[in-house]
Amino acid sequence: MKPVKNIFTELPERLLVAVGGNATHPEDITGTSEEQIEMARLTAKALLPLTSLDNELIITHGNGPVVGKILMRQVLTRDKIAPMPLDICVAHSQGGIAYLLLQAIENSLREINNDRHVAVLLTQVEVNENDPAFENPSKPIGAFYSEEEAATISKELGWLMKEDSGRGWRHVVASPKPRHICDVSLVQVLARRGTIVIAGGGGGIPVIPLPNGLRKGVAAVIDKDLTSAHMANVTGIPVMMILTAVSKVAINFGSPEQKELDVVSLNELKRYRKEGQFPPGSMGPKIDAAIRFIEGGGQRVIICQLEEVMPALRGETGTQIVTENSIADL
Repeated sequence: MKPVKNIFTELPERLLVAVGGNATHPEDITGTSEEQIEMARLTAKALLPLTSLDNELIITHGNGPVVGKILMRQVLTRDKIAPMPLDICVAHSQGGIAYLLLQAIENSLREINNDRHVAVLLTQVEVNENDPAFENPSKPIGAFYSEEEAATISKELGWLMKEDSGRGWRHVVASPKPRHICDVSLVQVLARRGTIVIAGGGGGIPVIPLPNGLRKGVAAVIDKDLTSAHMANVTGIPVMMILTAVSKVAINFGSPEQKELDVVSLNELKRYRKEGQFPPGSMGPKIDAAIRFIEGGGQRVIICQLEEVMPALRGETGTQIVTENSIADL
């Protein structure tokens, strides 16, 4: 295994980058098409030092804010237009976000006379129909509603609504674990040819396998970072980068004892998680994905801000999560 000192001084030739949903649709925008185009442009600009390299690169992305607004449209038009099932809503958000990213990344490359191609693959992800998440839907998505509004929506659309931390009522859905990324070999072939591949958006379109190779969609959302970790493991990519709103992961967050993590081993990270340092509603899913990735054969996970991609790749910032063997080489 390559020592950590070399990991930090040599840019990885094979990399998966998980872009958060707020990078393309932050909460402080109204969500117009013009705003989303501009956010995609800024994301592509920040990624340009990476996308212009001669590397094998897969990009995944979140869809939370966008799929929430697709659901809101269904609420507002429920007396005029038949609602779409959740798997189709995820597909709509995956295609729309990926289109904006594809165009923005290619435009940024063309502006520096780089003719590298970008491809988008609409990605289905198989889940287990017996996943415990289906028995206890707990993932909130979409807008907040009053208790009266929630009761009406639940009756008319059949949505499960739950109160969310005193902020209002929200639609809650199942979030099963990803088991198999459909046609992942196509992702791998394109990436090995030098094409930047955008896949697995929003965690993938959730489907259940049927006999004889058939599939059907299911009402659920899959965690984007868990799908990213699974995709990186299956394709044998050694380094995964998770882009988020903070420069580094912290323990004892919000207290006088808050401490940012620079380089942390897998065992140390698991100990922090056991202590309850990473809440499920914030950093928890990213930490779970990082652990899953390294336990699945990955070499290094980087958690950092979008604007710090290249310094983080060089180990100058971000939280670097590595194997025990790599820590021993420091």
